[in-house]
Amino acid sequence: MAKKIKILLIEDDSFLVEMYTTKFELEGFEVDAAEDGKKGLEMVKKVNPDIILLDILMPKMDGFGVLDELKKDPSTADVPVIMLTNLGQKDDVKKGFEKGAVGYLIKAHFMPSEVVDKIKKILKEHSTK
Repeated sequence: MAKKIKILLIEDDSFLVEMYTTKFELEGFEVDAAEDGKKGLEMVKKVNPDIILLDILMPKMDGFGVLDELKKDPSTADVPVIMLTNLGQKDDVKKGFEKGAVGYLIKAHFMPSEVVDKIKKILKEHSTK
């Protein structure tokens, strides 16, 4: 049996966490979630995810701060991070990619199934590097 791909979802909206967790688990992924940036950083070390979905606007530490910390730490720098947010301004998108995100998805523009497809595509691209 193939190893399940682990997703860490760092998102403060419990409804979205539940919805995405259900969708990803139905697709065969293993999902862990953290409701704020600080908890997300702690969980990265514990769960060693294959990919991280990261919201930007969160309590305690925003997604850009989390991304900075992830990329600074050699043990987490190579984990692909997809920004999953409602901030769609060009500056925010640019900032996300400049800080090292491999993808930027605006929640309102994607159905959960489309997010799953994007994750599969990014993981495939990342594994061939």
